[in-house]
Amino acid sequence: MASPAQGQGGTTSSSSTQTQTLPLQDRVAIVTGSSRGIGRQIALHLSSLGARLVLNYSSSNSNPADSLAAQINATSASSALPQAIAVRADISDPTQVRHLFDSAENAFNSPVHILVNSAGTLDPKQPSIADTSDESFDHVFAVNARGAFLCAREAANRLKRGGGGRIILLSSSQVAALRPGFGAYTASKAAVEAMTKILAKELKGTGITANCVAPGPIATELFFSSRTEEQVQKLIEESPMQRLGETKDVAPLVGFLASDAGEWVNGQVIRVNGGYV
Repeated sequence: MASPAQGQGGTTSSSSTQTQTLPLQDRVAIVTGSSRGIGRQIALHLSSLGARLVLNYSSSNSNPADSLAAQINATSASSALPQAIAVRADISDPTQVRHLFDSAENAFNSPVHILVNSAGTLDPKQPSIADTSDESFDHVFAVNARGAFLCAREAANRLKRGGGGRIILLSSSQVAALRPGFGAYTASKAAVEAMTKILAKELKGTGITANCVAPGPIATELFFSSRTEEQVQKLIEESPMQRLGETKDVAPLVGFLASDAGEWVNGQVIRVNGGYV
């Protein structure tokens, strides 16, 4: 006699055995700052879990984001909808943040399920607080704190209710390390962590979670732009793992938090730094 999972002749007949549903299948995710660095790796990882991606970038050069969208779409199964689109938006501008969410909803005919705010900046000169200019401070806070606030506010009002809604904001392990030369940057990320914890409580009853992922030193263009070779080597020597972090060390955690398996993690700051702090 054929088993329940088999048809006549003992062959598998259930389509469910042929195609497994991915953890984020057809859920819509916006990833800011996703044309490079950590954001790019997060976008690739969420795509591998089945999510449809809005790849946000802010520079006038759309090539990196367009190339990433093409890469994701080339490997996706055939569908009437794309797997990924690239959308330019300055996250420090509320009108452009609204446009980002509008673009997601229009492209995928769906509410947004997941926001990952990965866009960020710092002053590569590493000025002390005494030497930080007004312009530098304002720019860092505009992108890191105001940008996170505007994206989180839009997400709080527009993400899918009732389960599956995820707000994941990237902070930094600098908030715990408190290294000299990063005063404005660290303060801007501390603001993000505080907002996240409050937001998680304010979203009570919506089924939306809010968490922070706070990487330590990660080998990205932004990281290397603000450090000398000597400083990089010192950080490697200080690490219990004896290396810099890589973008692939961060993305799986974001994927877990974005999934149903991560629902019970809410209002938390998770430091991903190999023991740096």
